[in-house]
Amino acid sequence: MITTEAKQEIVNKYKTNDKDTGSPEVQIAIFTYRIKELTEHFKTHKKDHHSRRGLLNLVGQRKSLLSYLQKKDMERYQKLVKSLGLRK
Repeated sequence: MITTEAKQEIVNKYKTNDKDTGSPEVQIAIFTYRIKELTEHFKTHKKDHHSRRGLLNLVGQRKSLLSYLQKKDMERYQKLVKSLGLRK
């Protein structure tokens, strides 16, 4: 679970304007944070298959948002991928 402080910090870092909370950049950053949290969880709880399904859903949602952003604006996509460290 993501705390409200952590979520607000992510929103402030990746927002595009003052009232922005739902842009693709913000959503992808929040998904990335949650995915990293869940992967740490699975290092100690290897048999937690119910949460693993949620992780796969998050990865799929993030992938679709990334492909949307890539089609819409390649410059914003590359900047986001570089800042989050998603591609190598």
